[in-house]
Amino acid sequence: MDIEKEIYDYMNYLIIERQLSSNTIDAYKRDLYSFFNYVKKKYNNITKEDIINYIKYLNSELNPKSVNRHIVTLKNYFNFLEKNSMIKINPCEDITGLKTKKSIPRVLSEEDIDKLLDINPTNAFEYRNKAMLELMYSSGLRVSELLNLNVNDIDFDLNIVRIFGKGSKERIMPINEIATSYLYDYINIYRKTLLKNKINDILFLNSRGEKLSRQGFFKILKEIAREKGIKKELSPHTLRHSFATHLLNHGADLRSIQTMLGHENIETTQIYTHVSNNMVKEEYESAHPRSKKE
Repeated sequence: MDIEKEIYDYMNYLIIERQLSSNTIDAYKRDLYSFFNYVKKKYNNITKEDIINYIKYLNSELNPKSVNRHIVTLKNYFNFLEKNSMIKINPCEDITGLKTKKSIPRVLSEEDIDKLLDINPTNAFEYRNKAMLELMYSSGLRVSELLNLNVNDIDFDLNIVRIFGKGSKERIMPINEIATSYLYDYINIYRKTLLKNKINDILFLNSRGEKLSRQGFFKILKEIAREKGIKKELSPHTLRHSFATHLLNHGADLRSIQTMLGHENIETTQIYTHVSNNMVKEEYESAHPRSKKE
């Protein structure tokens, strides 16, 4: 069998059995082709030394987080081959990922969130932007989840949004009244202006009546932040991180936040306790009259 056939079979497995998203599958495919282009060998001739040398090469080109993504891809792929008796020896059996420092997510203060969401929309684009940002902060969606929403994923009777997250896992999140109000106006009054006579169910559209891209969302977010005088560095996940941190600050249970964010592991959610503690410390040091030496 050739590499093309093996990768094709593996991609089908990821689609049918694992039900991974198309973005994740594309990333797996790119990583595998990158590896086989490097080693220039067939899958059944790969050795542990090949894997180690490839990791060394990647480590000279990429950051540890990206290297670890490649390692996970290779481990999963060769585990699949071993499980299906396509190889006798798994070259990734004892391979481990690189140690990385856990980065603290960037979040906005509640004051900066108020500034960011202080949008008084007058046209279709502004209503779209207002509805997007309010929904993200209301429900803690990932950017990919937000942009993959369809119109019928919003239930105005129950004030909920139906989200299909990683691995196509469904979760239901409540929407607050402000987000619901602007979503209703956007969908029922302004969205048809952006459709450009096209027919689709995508919730958030760009100027061509197509699905808004991550790059498009990031550009909108940065522009609004600049207009509002917010100088903190933002990422597409900033509203999600802020959502979780602010819930924690106001007494929400960590397990509940885990469920709302769609995290499989509580350890992933615990990073927000560090953010919350840091924010409390900053507030204390800026406000307490004896927090600094004279």
